[in-house]
Amino acid sequence: MDRTHPPLPPISRVLAAAGGLLAAAAVGLSAYASHASQGDARASLYLAAVFAFGHGVALAALAPRAGRRMDRLALSILLVGTVLFCGSLALSRLADVSTGLAPMGGMLLIAGWLLHAAAAARH
Repeated sequence: MDRTHPPLPPISRVLAAAGGLLAAAAVGLSAYASHASQGDARASLYLAAVFAFGHGVALAALAPRAGRRMDRLALSILLVGTVLFCGSLALSRLADVSTGLAPMGGMLLIAGWLLHAAAAARH
């Protein structure tokens, strides 16, 4: 066990792991978009992959440093927003599901980043 760093709270470990999973899924999604889709479907899948990758990396990087409740709440909101936004876009093209959750996901992404900014300004 590394004694130079205190153990992470369970929610921080979950958020960091979820970030890694989002980034990995984004790589797979972009490969699928590149090789198995065309036109508007390809554009939607690429957009979902870009958002999933960017937010996955952000979660993986920021979660270990999320020391306060407000930090962890902001990252949790980002995770839910990313899943709703990217999942809605991807499922609309892969399983003919409505993109109805994408706007809610986008609003949660904005709210999560604003909360993260507020938390950072308070420290």
